[in-house]
Amino acid sequence: MGSQQQQLWTEKYRPINFSTFLGQKDIIRKVQAMVGQQNIPHLLFAGPAGTGKTTLSLMIAKQIFGDTWKHNLLELNASDDRGIDIVRNQIKDFARTKSLGTDLPKIIYLDECDSLTKEAQQALRRTMETYSHNTRFILSCNYSSKIIDPIQSRCAVFRFKPLQQEDIRNIINNIVKGENITIEKEAQQLLTTITEGDVRKTINILQGCAAVSPIITKKLVYETVGVAQPEEVREALVLAINKDFLKARDRLLNVMLNHGLSGLDIIKQIQQEIWKLDIPDERRVALTEKCGEVEFRMVEGSDAFLQLESLLASFVLAKP
Repeated sequence: MGSQQQQLWTEKYRPINFSTFLGQKDIIRKVQAMVGQQNIPHLLFAGPAGTGKTTLSLMIAKQIFGDTWKHNLLELNASDDRGIDIVRNQIKDFARTKSLGTDLPKIIYLDECDSLTKEAQQALRRTMETYSHNTRFILSCNYSSKIIDPIQSRCAVFRFKPLQQEDIRNIINNIVKGENITIEKEAQQLLTTITEGDVRKTINILQGCAAVSPIITKKLVYETVGVAQPEEVREALVLAINKDFLKARDRLLNVMLNHGLSGLDIIKQIQQEIWKLDIPDERRVALTEKCGEVEFRMVEGSDAFLQLESLLASFVLAKP
């Protein structure tokens, strides 16, 4: 019982066949046809995190190889070792040996391959050519633009999209039913909105909430995610627009300290709240541009609170 409780829900509720895979309908239809014919080309899966790239790759191996899938699949994460050695050693050693218990080509799944250096990608391209009779590659990345063209041209490219809210709701309902917990309607709507189509993030937040209480409320979701409630951020911005800079600064600082937020966390929430404020559209556009500039400065290493003060000063000047 204890080990069952400790199991990650992302693994426990990972789809095991094509019929239980939610979202990416066009991709599933095409991949299922390839698997049915047992004719898999090199594949490139590109798209945001938590949209099913790894899940689908594992599903392909399980469907093709059955019980021997673990022996005929090499799963690597390119961000662990970004250099050329990962291609020369691990990948080549696996690619040159014959499949176990089948005549079908074995599969190498390379996750986060946009982390590979250009030299490693060139070596990978050559390996894909040399061992194509014996091995198929499934490459996964967040940004296909970081993959060199010769690799892209050797692969069937599938672009994954964030899941629709309806699919996320179905996943939440399935877990709620399976774990015998309750989620309020407002909390479910909040969860589908803030996770932006990322299934892994959705399930992890849900598990974090369920560890605290079997009844998941909107307040509990906010606390688990570690974001401020929109009203708190909006209150600070309204104070700034009404030209009360000191109160606005103190309010924003309190929000950050109470929720343990970084400057980059709060800037994204501020940007979302700009369009709900009672100011002219051209001012909203100017403030959105200022948010982008402030975020860039934070990423480059500037003091976060100093930059947020600068942003609040822009809000003070936003309304004549």
